[in-house]
Amino acid sequence: MTVGVALLVAGVATYAFFRVGQTTMGGPEEFAPISALWFATFSLAPGVFLPLEQELGRALAHRRAQGLGGAPVVARVLKLSAIMIAVVLGIIAIGSPLIARTYFAGDWLMLAALATAFVAYAPAHLARGICAGTGRFSSYALVLGSDGVIRILFVLGLAALGVTAAAAFGFAIALAPLAAVVFLLARGRLRTEPGPPAPWQEVTPNLGWLLIGSVSAAALLNAGVVTANLLAAEDQKFLVTQFAFGVLLARVPLFLFQAVQASLLPRLTGLAARGEFDEFRSGFTKLMLFVLTVGISATLAAYLLGPWAIELIYEARLDAITLALLALASAIYMLALATAQAVIALRGHRLVAAGWSASLTVFVVSVSVIEADLFRRIEYALLAASVTALVGFGWALRSRLSLQGVAPIWPTPEPSHLPPSS
Repeated sequence: MTVGVALLVAGVATYAFFRVGQTTMGGPEEFAPISALWFATFSLAPGVFLPLEQELGRALAHRRAQGLGGAPVVARVLKLSAIMIAVVLGIIAIGSPLIARTYFAGDWLMLAALATAFVAYAPAHLARGICAGTGRFSSYALVLGSDGVIRILFVLGLAALGVTAAAAFGFAIALAPLAAVVFLLARGRLRTEPGPPAPWQEVTPNLGWLLIGSVSAAALLNAGVVTANLLAAEDQKFLVTQFAFGVLLARVPLFLFQAVQASLLPRLTGLAARGEFDEFRSGFTKLMLFVLTVGISATLAAYLLGPWAIELIYEARLDAITLALLALASAIYMLALATAQAVIALRGHRLVAAGWSASLTVFVVSVSVIEADLFRRIEYALLAASVTALVGFGWALRSRLSLQGVAPIWPTPEPSHLPPSS
């Protein structure tokens, strides 16, 4: 419940940020660089640091169960995160002329804001990993929810001062996650006890596969707006902001699904570890039926009410088909995400990495070959990629369950002309 409330606060703050930011800067065209920065940041930072957060939480929880201090584990992960920061910043530096020119329309300050945001989200994710692994869920919720609140406070301050420069709003995005980390450090809420040395193997099992899968999944989640910003003509930039609003609106169920996801993987992992596969199958089937119901409802709502809602909230205009396709792609992505968690619980990290990588490849190929207007080809590509992920993870789940000698969740009917023994 604590994490759910934090997600709700963060969600409201996110929608407020886009609304106030657009109004303050003078319209969707002026706000387009901020929208581009937003989706680039949340393609990059969670993709790289979420696996570290998950592995840190897992390792600390394991030590906690054994009565061992986790400080050596935290030290290892800090070193690993520093290496990853250096690698990604090096890649950004090498590609900076191309990134600044093609993605930020030559605005180097926005590129600097992107690099700053990437670095700032590293301690935020590590703080969340420490809090999750030590059972400090109120602190976890503070990191999760305060990010959006601090960001909107920054924006309201800029609006009060009459600041309209895109770079100022960009750095509001970049620096917001640090506030909660500083607060928790000052209160000692991120302290861990000394313990036996932590070998690399303790914090890096399957990390490579998790990293590949996480980066690909985050990139696919934000690929629509990023691609629209790259492909849009100069006179279409204001449309990219409106498209971003549509993506945010269509993603509401997926955003709230994070509260379920936070407890889903530990729950499924525990059931698999204890060999309780009947409970595993039953719980997962109920979850998928629930997610399917929510997805269908959200798609219908997007078609029937989406144009009215987006004009009311953002004063933007998108047609019902666009919003329904975005909601459908988001619903299928949510089903794929839930299935991927089940595969990971059965130690199928490599299969999950392959599935997300394949779906991202399908998106890139689809955008290249589909002949339609800018937004429609992106929407079809998102659908194709999400379906690819879902089918791939469905196959992977059947495969992992069969290795455990468990009947598949979606049984294949036998041909009627064969005897049952066949």
